[in-house]
Amino acid sequence: MRYHGSCHCGRVAFDVEGELDQVIDCNCSHCSRKGYLLWFVPRGQLELATPEADMATYTFNKHAIEHRFCPQCGCAPLAFGTAPDGQSMAAINARCLEGLDLAALKRVPVDGRSF
Repeated sequence: MRYHGSCHCGRVAFDVEGELDQVIDCNCSHCSRKGYLLWFVPRGQLELATPEADMATYTFNKHAIEHRFCPQCGCAPLAFGTAPDGQSMAAINARCLEGLDLAALKRVPVDGRSF
């Protein structure tokens, strides 16, 4: 299935392809404060409508994940990183996808505070 997502003001926009049936509910200091529900997909399944140069980037801890956010509205709809097997990944904030019933998704708790 194809989903459209964006930040609050729409300046950062994207489409992503895949089967979304569960999300990661991480308890790390960053995800828990922002309320992220993350869907990880291979980077090739994400199509940006916004040039990467138009997004701001935040990293923390081991600086392994590039959290991208809109410099206009501050909303953070996605992040980029690398899976343990070396594959480029995108972490999609499911809360930023249009027309999605979040209550229908399985939430998988992850103890990110221990990483």
